[in-house]
Amino acid sequence: MQERTSLEDALGSLKRIGTELSDQVELIALGEAEKDEATISDAEAKLAELKAETGRRQMEALLSGEADANDAYLEVHAGAGGTESQDWASMLLRMYTRWAEQHKFKIALVEQSDGETAGIKSATIEVKGKNAYGWLKTENGVHRLVRISPYDANARRHTSFSSITVYPVVDDDIKIEIPESDVRVDTMRSGGAGGQHVNKTESAVRLTHIPTGIAVVSQGDRSQHKNRAQAWNMLRAKLYQEELKRREEKAAAEQAAKTDIGWGHQIRSYVLQPYQLVKDLRTGETSTSPQDVLDGDLDDFMHATLAQKVFGGGPDSVEDVE
Repeated sequence: MQERTSLEDALGSLKRIGTELSDQVELIALGEAEKDEATISDAEAKLAELKAETGRRQMEALLSGEADANDAYLEVHAGAGGTESQDWASMLLRMYTRWAEQHKFKIALVEQSDGETAGIKSATIEVKGKNAYGWLKTENGVHRLVRISPYDANARRHTSFSSITVYPVVDDDIKIEIPESDVRVDTMRSGGAGGQHVNKTESAVRLTHIPTGIAVVSQGDRSQHKNRAQAWNMLRAKLYQEELKRREEKAAAEQAAKTDIGWGHQIRSYVLQPYQLVKDLRTGETSTSPQDVLDGDLDDFMHATLAQKVFGGGPDSVEDVE
């Protein structure tokens, strides 16, 4: 049913784009005949919008993975380095939240562990919307920040690392059976935002899958019952992701690259000082406007990574920035 709906949507959009394209071409011809610059300008602007939409549709056509259409969980984990890395983790959380908002996805905070001085140690959000996992899976890996530290009185340049892990939300059509005897359940006080009630009661729930060591935490609700249900959903999703990885060789390689949150494992570097550059070390894609990227302008990086996954090619290696 989902595939049929997606196909109908794609065909409907293709037909609409074709009709609008013809309309705008006719308007330009009419404007030129009547020397109406305003009409010509408006039609050209519309053509530019149609070109951009066509590009997006072409990229969406590449999202053919088994779980690409699903909602997604996105985890941020600060690397070693204390406050610097924890602040960087909070910047990444904001970046992906902005990206999701710009694409009209719904966002729910599942878990957040605040840093000692600033930033966050970790956080998990659920991103809801068509193809959320398909897009966000391109962001799996370690992200590196280079900047003049706002926490260093001597204004020295610091390098920080944080990791992003993305896995699909499992829908009701996919059955993942987990024996309760394979799972250890721990309850604890919430460590993030939520007010005095959350912090005084053991509402947070951690589930650990004993055979694999995979663990999830849910503390976004005041109700332990709701957090427990959310944690089970997250654990099923993570185990489903592991199954997908076993089927996909590239995804397995990416998972191995995320085991160490530090130098040599980064997929992208963000340099704020002394110059400004964002560089993806898988595709070579760059941006000279880090602030736009940190404000959620990630589409070019996602498109390049997705195209490389689907079509192959790309550089054998990309030199990192200093």
